[in-house]
Parts: sequence; C-alpha cells; structure tokens
Amino acid sequence: MVQRYKILIVDDEIGLTALLQEELQEAGAYDVELAGDGAEAINLIQKNLYDVVLLDMKMPRVGGKEVLEFIQEHSPSTQVIILSQYADLKMAVETTKLGAYEVLSKPYDFDQVEQTIRRAIERKKLLINKELKEREDQQKTHEIIGQSKAIHQLLDSVQRVADSDSIVLVNGPSGTGKELVANLIHRSSPRKDRPFVPVNCSSIPDTLLESELFGHEKGAFTNAYAAKPGLVEVANGGTLFLDEVGDISPIIQPKLLRFLETGDFRRVGGTNELKANVRVISATNKNLQEEARAGRFREDLLYRLNVITIRVPSLKDHREDISLLVEHFLLKKSKSKHPKKLSDRSLQTLMMYDWPGNVRELEHIIEGAIILSSGEMIDVDDLHLNDRQTEPVATSLSMEEIEKQHIQKVLKMYHGNRKKTAEALNISEKGLYLKIKEYGLTVECTTVRTMIL
Repeated sequence: MVQRYKILIVDDEIGLTALLQEELQEAGAYDVELAGDGAEAINLIQKNLYDVVLLDMKMPRVGGKEVLEFIQEHSPSTQVIILSQYADLKMAVETTKLGAYEVLSKPYDFDQVEQTIRRAIERKKLLINKELKEREDQQKTHEIIGQSKAIHQLLDSVQRVADSDSIVLVNGPSGTGKELVANLIHRSSPRKDRPFVPVNCSSIPDTLLESELFGHEKGAFTNAYAAKPGLVEVANGGTLFLDEVGDISPIIQPKLLRFLETGDFRRVGGTNELKANVRVISATNKNLQEEARAGRFREDLLYRLNVITIRVPSLKDHREDISLLVEHFLLKKSKSKHPKKLSDRSLQTLMMYDWPGNVRELEHIIEGAIILSSGEMIDVDDLHLNDRQTEPVATSLSMEEIEKQHIQKVLKMYHGNRKKTAEALNISEKGLYLKIKEYGLTVECTTVRTMIL
C-alpha cells in the first residue's frame, strides 16, 4: 500500500495549477486539491488536514501572506512552499520568518517542485516524531518475547489483524504489555510509516482529554493563547492508541463515538468540521461489558471499539517464558558489559510466584535485584519477593524440569552456541555438554521468536 499525502495548491493561475495537479497525481503518492484564491484556501484548510500547501503570494481578495499566517495559527504542522514570480532573498527571509518551508521561483521545474514537496513531508515527519518523543515517557525498546503457545497465538492474532483498518480492542490485565501489542499491530500494518500516537486516557483529567484528543482554538479557554492541533491530527494517516479506554468519562464518550463512526471532529471552541484518517486501537484491563451494564460505559461505543478483540495473557498463564524474560531484562537493565546472572533457586522462586503485576512486575523485580545484589549472582533474597503481599503459588514443575527448560531456552537464545550458553549459565562447557546429554536437549541453531518493534 503506497502512503498518500494530501496537497493543496493555492494559485489564481488556473491553467498552471491544473497542470501541476495532474503531474503530481500521476506521480502516484499525492491527492491534490486546488484553490483559486486565498479565501477559498482558508475555507478548505478549515475543513481538511493537508500535509503540504503550495502557495502563491500575489492573489486577489486574500493574499498569500494572510493564508500563510492562517496556516501557522490553525494548522502549524502543515508545510508551506511559496511559489512566486517575484521571489527574491527579501521574500524568502520574510516568508521563512512567517513559517514557510521554502520559496520557489516561477517558472519552476516539476522535478524541483516534487523534490521540495518530499523534503517538506520529511520535515513534517521529523517534527511530529519530535513532538511524540516529548509526549511519550516509555521504554526505548519494545519487544514481545516468548516461545509459549500463548505468545505464539498472540503474535498470530496480531499478524492477522495488522493488514486491515478495523478497530481493535486489546484486552488484558495491567502489566501484560498491551501497548506493545498495539505498537506491533501498527508496525506490521500499511500505516507503519505514519505516526503511532499513544494516549493514556486515565492519566489526563476529563476537562483536558477532549482538548488533548481533538485540539482547541485560540481563546477556547483560559491560557489558550493559540490554536493547538489535537492528537487525532498528529496521528492523521497513522494509528491512534487509546490506552485505558474504559476510564473515558461519559462526557467525552459520545464525541469519541462520533469520531470513530465518521472521522469528523471539532476542536474545542471551534465550529468547523475537520476530518482525520486514523486507525484506532484501544486497550483496557476492565470488563467493558460489565461497565456498560453498570451504566458507566456507552453500549454503542463498546460495540464500536470491540470490532476485533485481542486478549493478552497474564504472565502466570505462560510461566514457561519467565526464563527468557529474565535473561532479556538482565541484559537490558544491566549497565555492565558482563550482566549479572540468576541462581537456579532464584529462577525456581520466580517460576512459583503468582505475578499479580505480570511482565511489568517481573521487569521491576529484576531491575531492583541487579541494583541491590552485592555479587555477580542474584540469589533469592535479592529478589525481595517477601516484601510483596501476594502469596506464591505452587507449581507442578520439578527442579529438574525447570533446569531443563532453562538450559534449552538459553541454548536457543544463543542460537546453539555452547560456549556463550555455558558462560550465561555460569557452568563449564563440559558441564553443559553433560546436561545436554542428560536431558536429551536439541542444540540446532534456532532463533527465539522475538518481535522487535
């Protein structure tokens, strides 16, 4: 699927703009609209989200300067390229100060125009990515790790839904990695080159959530000194991830429902209808059916969000992945070139624990153990599980079975390399060889199924 970009050409030379429109649309990546003057352009910009505007400066009624100022106030992420017969250094300096990306002189070469458009789009992507990085306080790496049947089924579900544009609800307990699943769906979809925008609906007050999602106009409320695009505009063409969607208040729910059904929205304090093309993925740890029966969640919104449901398993439902996750967190959280190792007793203790906080809790336990343990080997006391209120649960796995599974998974992690596996297990290569024979383990070069976003 070719990513398409929305272009607006604003010029009173109709013949020239029609020719440029035809050439750009033949290039295959652009949807191009025309405006014959500045007033018409402003009307279109009020209703549509454009990636790039090609703008003539000399026009009757409303000139290019007024249009440029309007774009900077109402759609600041839109990149503006000035097209003018009167282009000179003075104009370039003035329009750049007003927010224009570049100035091109008429007559112009089509290849030059298209190259400039491509650069402007890349600049827009960089600005959006910078904004998202400033908004996000999340891990730098995003991985779903596991070899269990439950994780295989989860990854298969992700791959099946990725190519569609259907709304997806990711359901599962806290700490299971629902955002990682949503991110993987986005990265595997045709929208992967456009933004992935996460919104934590439970961390934003009700009074601000509407403005955060849909933006606001200048003067919409106290301290709204300028118009601000909402996250649905930032995500235009990409994926909007609504985390903890079950916590959205009844006041915002009908507005979200309308956006999901039509793609239309209004900024807070605004009267103009805007449209955004986003795929929506939501997540919750609540039972939305029960929330709807209790009157806390709109039933029609539930049905709209619940087109496809992907369930993320609790860690206690795929305990066989614990050793792989431990190895991953030991490498990830260690600042040393030689990460600490986990004793067999510690691994057995982790296998028996109930994991109310799921994978997130395991990550925090390992991080704390790395810091608090005095030696290179992390023992049971370093895990500080006794500080936690949840009682451990029994497991039917014997110590030998735990050891067998652990060695097999470390072998796979190092693709069958016995030397690296022995070092990771803190045993000799001869000792590893004897364990391989004792347990009848396979050592073929296989790769752990790890999805890296």
